[in-house]
Amino acid sequence: MSLKIIYEDEEILVVRKPAGLATQSAGVGQADVVSELKRHLSKTKKAPYLGVIHRLDQPVEGLLVFAKTPRAAASLTRQLQAGVLNKTYLAVTFGKPLAGEADLKDYLWKDGNVARVAGECDRERLGAKEARLRYRVLGSDGETALLEIQIETGRFHQIRAQLSHAGFPILGDQKYGNEASLAAGRARNVRNVALIAKDLELRHPVTKKSMRWEIEPEQIIFKK
Repeated sequence: MSLKIIYEDEEILVVRKPAGLATQSAGVGQADVVSELKRHLSKTKKAPYLGVIHRLDQPVEGLLVFAKTPRAAASLTRQLQAGVLNKTYLAVTFGKPLAGEADLKDYLWKDGNVARVAGECDRERLGAKEARLRYRVLGSDGETALLEIQIETGRFHQIRAQLSHAGFPILGDQKYGNEASLAAGRARNVRNVALIAKDLELRHPVTKKSMRWEIEPEQIIFKK
């Protein structure tokens, strides 16, 4: 398997998804996390259950939790909706935000395979949905900044689209970057979007025990 299983019991699976691997529904003949996990589970069960709780964009690495039973899926989904299942991200951006920490609120709509920010007059017509996140600047080297991010909503490409719209796109982001950010990414040999879901916290669906996992980026492209 190209992904790493961090934790597994009878109810849940926590994995580290590498950048470049789709979470689900990759093209024909291409690997994805769900297919790999189903092959793993089929070694002990003929028809294993695997509930997808949340996803990560294909070029983004990080932690994901999956349910192995319907009751675990229901519990984790409720936690996600209630904000109990918490995810923390790290991003390296081109440019440093003026504020050391701030909330971003936009209205996003999906235009093909890209998320776009809708203007106030177009929100209803485009079916745009509210997207909220909070960031904190952990450090800056003058050209780039290291941000810690928590999202309050789970919109398509939310972090990437909102940071780009705010004026500090993520290094290595081919969809939402600009000429300067892409050049800076190439100069630093950034191979994927410099974004990682590095921290995952939840309550176990059966024991109710608080559980937390944290990982470090495989690609070190920023030093505080």
